[in-house]
Amino acid sequence: MTTITSIPVSSLRHAPVRATTPETPARWSVSEIAALYELPFMDLLFQAQQVHREHFDANQVQLSTLLSIKTGGCSEDCGYCPQAATAESGIEASKLMPLAEVIEAAQAAKDQGATRFCMGAAWRSPKERDMERVTEMVREVRALGLETCMTLGMLEAEQAQALKDAGLDYYNHNLDSAPEFYGSIISTRTYQDRLDTLGHVRAAGINVCCGGIVGMGEARLERAGLIAQLANLAPYPESVPINNLVPVAGTPLADTPPLDPFEFVRTIAIARITMPLTMVRLSAGREQMDEALQALCFLAGANSIFYGDKLLTTSNPQADLDRKLFTRLGLKTQGERPAKQPLPC
Repeated sequence: MTTITSIPVSSLRHAPVRATTPETPARWSVSEIAALYELPFMDLLFQAQQVHREHFDANQVQLSTLLSIKTGGCSEDCGYCPQAATAESGIEASKLMPLAEVIEAAQAAKDQGATRFCMGAAWRSPKERDMERVTEMVREVRALGLETCMTLGMLEAEQAQALKDAGLDYYNHNLDSAPEFYGSIISTRTYQDRLDTLGHVRAAGINVCCGGIVGMGEARLERAGLIAQLANLAPYPESVPINNLVPVAGTPLADTPPLDPFEFVRTIAIARITMPLTMVRLSAGREQMDEALQALCFLAGANSIFYGDKLLTTSNPQADLDRKLFTRLGLKTQGERPAKQPLPC
C-alpha cells in the first residue's frame, strides 16, 4: 500500500520554488498559497495564464460526462450531499444501474464530444458483490474508446487492483476541504480514510482525480489549506475538480451564503499555479455561473468541464449552451487538436 498522510498547517514550511512534474512536485506551504490569494486579481490571473500556456493549449478544453450509476441511500453524513443518509432532500435510493443503460449513456456522451466518462455510485464503499458489475462497466465503456473514471467511495487495496485490471483510467476521491475544516462537514469518515483510498489507487497504478468543494463556509486560509493538501500529494492528482457548493434543500449546508465569484476564480488560478500539469476541472456549481464568470475560470487555467445535462444529482449547463459558449470564446475541445496559440508580443 502507498501511504499518504495529511499535512497539518503548522508543519508546512517555506519551500524553494523549483521546476515541477507530477512525480516530483514542489512543496507549497499554506502561507505561500495564502499569499497567492492576496495578490491583485489581475496579477494572479496573469501568473496562472503563463503557467497554463507553458503546459497546455490555452484554447482547448477537455470534456467529461458524469453518470450516477447508483443514486441515494449513502450511509455517510457529508453536509453538502443530498444523497447522504442524514439529508432530507427527497432523493430516493436506487439500485445499481443495468449495464446496458450505462453503455447507452456512455455512447451518447461520446457522440456529444466527451472524451472521458465518469461513473459515480452513492456508497460508503463498494461491496464485493458489486465489484464484478462495476468492473464490467469499466471494460465496456473503455471498449467504446472513452477514458473511464469511477467514484465509488472508499476502496481497499484489492478493490483498487480489480479496477485497474479492468482498465480503469481514473479514480475520483475528493479530499473535500482542508483537514482543519473537514470535521465540521463530515463525521462518518476521517481525512486519513480518504488519503488511504488515494494511496490504494496510486499503488494500483490508476490515475488520481481528486479535488474539493469551496463555498461551504470555510475561511480563505482553509481554502489555501485544501490546495496545499492537493498540491503536496506525491504525485499531485492528474485531475483536480474544483466544485462550487450548490446548496440543496434538506442538507445541513442548504442556507450557506454563496462564495464571492472572484474568490472562486482565484481558487482556480491557484490550483493551476501549484499543480501546473494537472487538468483543472470546473465541476459542480457551473450552472449558477454566467458566461463571463466561466470565461474568467478558463482564463485562470481551468481546462476541463463536466459536460451534459446533469451531474450526480444537480443540474449542469446543457451541452448545446456549452458549445455556443466555446464558439464565442474560440475554445476547441480536446479531440479537435487546435494549433497552440503563442503568447502575445
